[in-house]
Amino acid sequence: DGIVFEKRRRAAERERRAAEMTECKDMEIKEAFEKAQRGHNNKAKLVAALKNKYNKLEDKTIFHEEFVHYLKFPMIVYKREPAVENVIDFVAKFATSFDVPADTDESVEDEDEDDNPFLSYLFGFLLESHDASSHAVRFRVCQLVNKLLANMGENAQIDDDLFDRIHDTMLYRVKDKFPNVRIQAALAMARLQEPHNDECRTISAYMLILGNDSNPEVRRAVLSCIAPCVRTLPGIIQRTRDVKESVRKTAYQVLADKVHIRALSIAQRVHLLEQGLNDRSEAVREVVQKKLLQAWLKLTQGNVLELLHSLDVENCQEAAVKALNAMFSLSPLEDLLKDCGNLDARKLIPVAGLTCENALYWRALCEFVRSQGDEGEELLERLVPEPAIFAEYLYGYLKSIPVLQEQEKMDFTQVENVMTKEFIGQQLVLLVGCLDTTEEGGRKRVLAVLQETLALPNMPMSLVSLLVERLLSILKDDDHRVQLIAEIVSDVREPIVAVEAPTDKNEARKRQIKLAEIKVKMIEAKQTLEDCVAAQDFCRASELKDEIHELEALSRQWRKEAEEPEIKEVRVEKSDPETLLKCLTMCAELLKKMAMDKRLGQTVNSLLESLILPSLANAHPAVRNMAVVCLGTCALHSRDIANTHLLLLLQIAQLDEPKIRVSALKAVIDQLLLNGMDAAQGSPATTAGDDGAAAEPQSGEENTHGILALLSGFLDSEIPELRTETAEGLAKLMFCGRLTSSKLLSRLLLMWYNPVTEDDTRLRHCLGVFFPLYAYASRSNQECFEESFLPTLQILFNAPATSPLAEVDTLNVAELFVDLTRPSGLAQGDRRAELQVLTVHDSLALRLCNEMLKDPTAPEVRLYAKCLTLLELDGSAASEDLLLLLGEVLREVKDRVCLRAIEKVVGQLRGEEREKAALNGTQSQDATMAVDRTAVENGEELQTDGKQLNKTGAKRGRKAASTAARTTRSRAAKAVEAAVESDGEEKVVVTRPSRRAKTAALEKTKMDLTALLNLEATGS
Repeated sequence: DGIVFEKRRRAAERERRAAEMTECKDMEIKEAFEKAQRGHNNKAKLVAALKNKYNKLEDKTIFHEEFVHYLKFPMIVYKREPAVENVIDFVAKFATSFDVPADTDESVEDEDEDDNPFLSYLFGFLLESHDASSHAVRFRVCQLVNKLLANMGENAQIDDDLFDRIHDTMLYRVKDKFPNVRIQAALAMARLQEPHNDECRTISAYMLILGNDSNPEVRRAVLSCIAPCVRTLPGIIQRTRDVKESVRKTAYQVLADKVHIRALSIAQRVHLLEQGLNDRSEAVREVVQKKLLQAWLKLTQGNVLELLHSLDVENCQEAAVKALNAMFSLSPLEDLLKDCGNLDARKLIPVAGLTCENALYWRALCEFVRSQGDEGEELLERLVPEPAIFAEYLYGYLKSIPVLQEQEKMDFTQVENVMTKEFIGQQLVLLVGCLDTTEEGGRKRVLAVLQETLALPNMPMSLVSLLVERLLSILKDDDHRVQLIAEIVSDVREPIVAVEAPTDKNEARKRQIKLAEIKVKMIEAKQTLEDCVAAQDFCRASELKDEIHELEALSRQWRKEAEEPEIKEVRVEKSDPETLLKCLTMCAELLKKMAMDKRLGQTVNSLLESLILPSLANAHPAVRNMAVVCLGTCALHSRDIANTHLLLLLQIAQLDEPKIRVSALKAVIDQLLLNGMDAAQGSPATTAGDDGAAAEPQSGEENTHGILALLSGFLDSEIPELRTETAEGLAKLMFCGRLTSSKLLSRLLLMWYNPVTEDDTRLRHCLGVFFPLYAYASRSNQECFEESFLPTLQILFNAPATSPLAEVDTLNVAELFVDLTRPSGLAQGDRRAELQVLTVHDSLALRLCNEMLKDPTAPEVRLYAKCLTLLELDGSAASEDLLLLLGEVLREVKDRVCLRAIEKVVGQLRGEEREKAALNGTQSQDATMAVDRTAVENGEELQTDGKQLNKTGAKRGRKAASTAARTTRSRAAKAVEAAVESDGEEKVVVTRPSRRAKTAALEKTKMDLTALLNLEATGS
């Protein structure tokens, strides 16, 4: 019935269209174009009407030429006007309306015959116009080609020559300088790509655009139309790390819609989830959550466990948990509980049914439900059992984890089985955090089970830290925590062992004498027995027989005691690496959980002396590393321990293995962050002189310099981890105000730009965040950047050709310095203070001018001139000194590019000073207006500070200065001098800047301009 109904509906639709076609009258081309501009018109009717006229014509040439004539009018419009877009759509629909569907009876019989001469003519016109000088025409050509190809049927065919022409034209146009033209050309090539052809030129062009096009919309357009295949998939995945949010969003959308999960490797799946769910853009995270994950879940028939299996949860636990949380947030809590059908009546998964996937899913679901507040607490009771029941369940599973012998470790199957059990054990231990431990009985049972579990000899090291963390999270009192961990450490390191007691010689002799006595009694009893039997005294014989049996039993007992050694239970200290590492791990977790204001008691000090410090000399690297971590954490709780062992940590940071050196370095930096650079002054290395405290400050200062020299040396280390940790530590010290050094700041900047650190993502990210935060925090920090500006550039200028620093773009480095020292980037309070004194850019401008005057012919002078044009100079008190220096630079420098840049700065300063002078003149107008008018009317001269200034002369001087500033170098230099002179004259009338401001500026820039100041003072 449904098929018959569908056939009738299609027949009715065809009859309706046929009726509309017959009703349509012939329409002129101009009229069709005019009506097509209005969006409310039915374009299908316009197409049908124009098509009727076209079919009636015998000579189609006139129609083709007239149609193209009217098409040229919208093609010269670049703006996306609705009327123009409507006409373009109409043209594309009309041109493709002559196509005959491949599944109809009107099949193509003669391939040489042109079935659609109008379409061929239109393509020819468009391809001939693609190289027009107007970007609007090029844009409309590519747009029309795109729409024509898109409106053609799925099985449409075009001539091979036309295909090649379109292909070549669009390949040329994707290199157009206008992004919109490139977008339309890329979209037009969508149907021309051949994914199965390894030499497809379209795909090659697409890959080139994805990796190199500067416009994000072009990259996004290519992503939307590229065909996923083995060749293009890496490029699509790479765009998920694009700098633009829209491109990343489109890339994830393409992966969700067009790429099967099996086409991706496990590493690619995990990488996509980690990046997408942690993306800084909410829109990108939403696409990953609602599109990509849902598409993958649909491909696995909604089976979450199968999706987790495809992610290899054992090696990517965090990504899997984030993916689960993203899926949980889209479903009601009640629906999530329905998916937990593998729980039995005890609310536990049977041990035989435990897998990595369902254990992780159970743990993630419980944590998610618990995070939902009161509603989640109610539902959590249906997911987790009672604490006592779960504790026994956990203990039984962890106890079943086998310990492999050396030969068994060679069997990969057994190793994999143990790793799987350890992962499941981790999930079960993490589930302890979801238990309700408020009830006293359940909490005590959980604590007892965790304590017993930690004491198990077969407990894997991967579970020790988790077990201790859960144990300490249940206990809230630090003293109770310390006492319990100390007991566990004692049980692990000194377990109770049954040993054979040594034999005492006196006891052995007594035992032999006793056996001899028993033997003599037995002989006597047997002799008496024989006599009684002979005398037929059977009653007495019966008694003697029983006595003999007792003596024999007693003799056997004494012999057995003599043969079996005495067994005693004693505590035996273990010093194997596994035991020490286990104990140190528990101590490290305890010290991390203790409050910082909590003093270390006698128990912790005894652990430090008996366990931690001796382990520093252990031969096993893992034991030494954990001992260093424990010592560094202890030093955070006690200043005395820090002072005692700081130099020991410094020695370890220089001499041990890389991993241990990094741990020691972390401990040292933590000490410096907590106690400041004075932490080294209290170390044992400080020696007092004969007069007591006189020599201590000097020794402490030497220790501080030694630590800084050591850290500075680590920046050049060949070990990337040590170098990165040092750079991060120095950045923390500088940001917290513990350290201020322009030299170290210069070193960090050079590290950031050094090509050697290009692959060190953590280092680049850390320094990239540190520089702007540190610079814009205060003016003093910007002054530190100012001091390091010229030394850093000099290092780059003098870098040999074989050095990696020779590849660094010095202009980019200079622009970074200028940006980091911008006064406008400071906080509001510091910015207001900047208005009263010289800004950092003012001081930096004076430094640059002095540097240019040292060697006016040096190649770096052009760079300094470029930097001057980038500075924010507001015409402050240093402008007069700066103009003097700029005038000197104009006289000395010969490079034209530098001269133009300096003239630009001079014009900027002159304009700002005029505005400032006008503002000050307005403020003092009430005080001087009457005097000025009287002086001008009487032709008198103004008397101020011993100077005579004629008003007309001042005007003439200003006019001469402004005219001379537009000419060549020599005239520009004169203009600067005239500007300085006129400034001095104008300030006589308004206000004169104080000598104190000039002197401060000179001292700040460390310039020797005493001669110039004396000359100016004499002239004034």
